[in-house]
Amino acid sequence: MKIQINTDKHIEGHQRLENYFSEELEKGLARFEDKITRIEVHFGDENGEKFSVNDKKCVLEIRPVKLQPITVTEHAETLEKAFNGALSKAKKSLTTTFEKQKAY
Repeated sequence: MKIQINTDKHIEGHQRLENYFSEELEKGLARFEDKITRIEVHFGDENGEKFSVNDKKCVLEIRPVKLQPITVTEHAETLEKAFNGALSKAKKSLTTTFEKQKAY
């Protein structure tokens, strides 16, 4: 499972940030590891320099083996909260997708 982390020009993307979120993804999605080829994480600050509530965005694009990509988005006041919300949505979506696949 390859993990790629992208940030917009308003978010400083450094190695520590990438390591932290990569580790969290690997732990959080460990049970799906053999069913996922790649995960792309997109972080953004929708208002840039201006302050606003829930202006941080995290988009997870998950590419399961032999299936269409699954995309989830979460907005929050911090990157960590946006990431955790998106990760939670991704787990639910993957669980549902793979359970439906088992049923057929």
